[in-house]
Amino acid sequence: MADAQSPGPGGRGPDRRGPRPPRPRRTRLQAFIYWTMVMGVWALIFLVAFFAVFSVDLPDTSKLYQVKRQPSVSYLDRSGALISVRGSQYAPPVDLDKLPPYVPKAFIAIEDRWFYWHFGFNPWGIARSLFYNATHRGGPLRGGSTITQQLARNLFLTPSQTYRRKIQELILAVWLEAKFSKKQILELYLNRVYFGAGAYGIEAASERYFGQPASQLTLSEAALLAGMMKGPSRYSPVAATDRAARRATMVLDEMVRMHAITRQQEEAAINGGPIRVNPVLANQRAQYFTDWLDDQVRQLVGEPTEDLVVETTLDLPLQTSAEQALQRDVAAAASQGVQQGALISIDGEGRVRAYVGGINYLQSQFDRVSQARRQAGSAFKPFVYLTAMDAGRTPDTPVVDEPITIGNWQPRNYTGRYLGPITLEIALKESINTVAARLANEVGTANVAMTAKRLGITSPIQLDPSMALGAVEVSPLEMAQAYDAFSNGGFFVKAHAIERIRTASGRVLYDQGMGGADRRAVIGQPALAYMIRMMRAVIGSGTGTRAAVPGFDLAGKTGTTSDYRDAWFIGYTGGFTTAVWVGRDDNTPMRKVTGGTVPAGIWHDYMAQALPRLKVAPIPGGEAPQPQPSDLIGDLLNGAQQAIRPSNQGPPPQPYPEQPQSDPNLPPY
Repeated sequence: MADAQSPGPGGRGPDRRGPRPPRPRRTRLQAFIYWTMVMGVWALIFLVAFFAVFSVDLPDTSKLYQVKRQPSVSYLDRSGALISVRGSQYAPPVDLDKLPPYVPKAFIAIEDRWFYWHFGFNPWGIARSLFYNATHRGGPLRGGSTITQQLARNLFLTPSQTYRRKIQELILAVWLEAKFSKKQILELYLNRVYFGAGAYGIEAASERYFGQPASQLTLSEAALLAGMMKGPSRYSPVAATDRAARRATMVLDEMVRMHAITRQQEEAAINGGPIRVNPVLANQRAQYFTDWLDDQVRQLVGEPTEDLVVETTLDLPLQTSAEQALQRDVAAAASQGVQQGALISIDGEGRVRAYVGGINYLQSQFDRVSQARRQAGSAFKPFVYLTAMDAGRTPDTPVVDEPITIGNWQPRNYTGRYLGPITLEIALKESINTVAARLANEVGTANVAMTAKRLGITSPIQLDPSMALGAVEVSPLEMAQAYDAFSNGGFFVKAHAIERIRTASGRVLYDQGMGGADRRAVIGQPALAYMIRMMRAVIGSGTGTRAAVPGFDLAGKTGTTSDYRDAWFIGYTGGFTTAVWVGRDDNTPMRKVTGGTVPAGIWHDYMAQALPRLKVAPIPGGEAPQPQPSDLIGDLLNGAQQAIRPSNQGPPPQPYPEQPQSDPNLPPY
């Protein structure tokens, strides 16, 4: 039987071509080449798509050499002396060839030692940063940026730490490498990088920190500036001297490792002594004051579009005396737990003449003059006594210092003793708590709050009986503002410090005199004279004797909270008021520091320097009208009856109606 044969094509007969021969297998080399080409094509497609996606919103690179300069604001004191300059400082670009060779080498050593060998990015550095970011989730991303990438970020991008921004940074770095030489890139970098303190570029940084051009930088100064690139504020030679020095030593070590300098050069730089920072920058005065004004300037004239000059009320010699007195006396009282302090002086028109928001601006920028709210303690009592004077009492009104209960509250005296029958003048100068509490209860805490508001206290005032002893949180700025009415004849003042704002070309944008002063009387006679008399006694023979400056007419009041968390002295002479506060930022108690000790000492040390310069007059309105003899006898008789009145007897009728402290119709103090 014949074998069956399959038909050929078209069914015409058997297929006589036979089976197909097997394809020859690729060698390993051929397979490698094939798959490499396939992967290369896909990689190219991926890269094109990748760059297309992340290049969509890349910034315009045509404005590479345009510098967006932030306008500067220069602050002058009342005599025209420069206080400080805020805003960016730029200098003409420096030629790399005119710098000492070790200057660019310092930056390359610490920032990008493979700068001359990569094409804009360092793959090994990127790999390390990716590993770090994968193992440290939740924190800031580490970029492993080269100098070229840093330049791309500074020129075109924002500092935001996102993967998209870092990819765009890489794309722009490659573009920069393709367009510019290494020398041009390094020159652009040194001329545009930020060095802190408002200085952009190495020329501006050298001028600001060392007071000299970049061409005169020493090796140690160059290392210090290079070290700042990791964090201009953290490694500032002004704010963090020791940390900056350690970082500079690290830069020198890296320079030796890459053979940019010798070990002998490093040792000479280290042993050359501490680097001297520009004394103008290191000792800038009134930085809290300038911070306080920065926002006010923008509120008055908007965001600056050109350089501005702000003429202020500050008196730099007084400012210097205030800073020195506060720093010296707080340091001397450190063993008593005193940590911080604040001082503000204003004249009779409300012009700020000295403003110290803390003992060291470089360590803490928190402004304790205007931002801190601390309990006033007994420094609040003058508002209680003024309300009582307005209600018809006098300094000679007899009262009884004895235990008292108001509701569930039993105030106690600081000494723990009671003096019995005394006058209001003695009660205030000795800061007797029971008398102040009784007075506030009699005239009404709501009326006391209205008195304090009328004089210039702006913080909320609670109406509990304890407010009479200063259980009210206020700022030193408010207290100085309110006490100033006692110094200027009884007129309201609004503390201010800007006299005029003008452009650098002379165009006036704001003038304090254009609005007119709010000159309204807030303390009348004879209440003003009575208060001045009693507050003179505080310094003359009361709790504030340490503040006395012989030969000057002074008055004031001490203030201490019951747990020694806050201590105050606020005093004045004719048309000039100074408030001093000391305490701790964490609000923990000091060691029995009262207003009559450290604050009064600071006030004295400062005012002893300030008063001769001011040539002040006696306190206006301090002469009280003398009552007729018949009236005086009547007052004494009425006072005697009041003094012997049993303590459980209700208060006599008063001109101010007593208001329920829970009354919802009371104003929101």
